[in-house]
Amino acid sequence: MPRRPIFEVRRSPIQGLGVFATRTIRRGTRIGTYSGEYLTEDEVNRRYDDDSPARATTFLFQVSDSLYVDAEREGGDARYINHSCDPNCASEVVGTEIVIRAIRTIPAGAEITYDYALQLEDDPLPSWQRLYACRCGAASCRGTMLDPS
Repeated sequence: MPRRPIFEVRRSPIQGLGVFATRTIRRGTRIGTYSGEYLTEDEVNRRYDDDSPARATTFLFQVSDSLYVDAEREGGDARYINHSCDPNCASEVVGTEIVIRAIRTIPAGAEITYDYALQLEDDPLPSWQRLYACRCGAASCRGTMLDPS
């Protein structure tokens, strides 16, 4: 008998679609892999103009200095994992694979999240503040999806 998936994608109170645990997920469990199209830095620069972002919701994930995964066109369900300032998961790069793993036990029904800690090459313009605003609702919310360091 096939085992039920550990998560499902549905509407999220944080943003758009989200990923929710369908059963209790123990700390250390591999949730999935962030997958998509591999792009070089040059390809990313051609596809996305960082000088005037139309939106902050790209599905780009940096794997190394010059390699990125873009989940917008060919991504899996892990692309719908939303940001939280108090996450229950973390991402780790293993070779060229991006693994999402539970950092604490997640109860069934809870939204699965990780801290995006977005890093921009240049200092964000004041007008970008709303583009990278955090809506996680955590008591420890820092108000932005940008890396606090």
